[in-house]
Amino acid sequence: QAEEELKAAWCQQEGQLREMGRRERLLRSDVQRAGERLESFKTQVMQVCSPSAAGSTGNSVTEQQVIDKVRQISDESQQSHEREKSLQKELSSRLAQEKEVSANMEVFKKSLQKLQ
Repeated sequence: QAEEELKAAWCQQEGQLREMGRRERLLRSDVQRAGERLESFKTQVMQVCSPSAAGSTGNSVTEQQVIDKVRQISDESQQSHEREKSLQKELSSRLAQEKEVSANMEVFKKSLQKLQ
């Protein structure tokens, strides 16, 4: 009976080892696919950000290149936004000056008409 229990335990452990091996293979496959998808994503990001820098040389794109390019685009976007705000202020200021000049011209015209 002890021998049968040992055989049963052995078979059970053997089954568990096979299952662990199967899971390991699946995990390795998943990791490989995730790595391929990441590489594809990095290349796509670089192609969008800088077509001449990505894919054309056949070299893989590093995470740092993607990070640098995204950071550069973000900085450029921020600068553009700040420039837009500055131009809006300048435009508002010029419109206010134009209104003032226009109002002064009306006062001048009325004064001129009164003098005539």
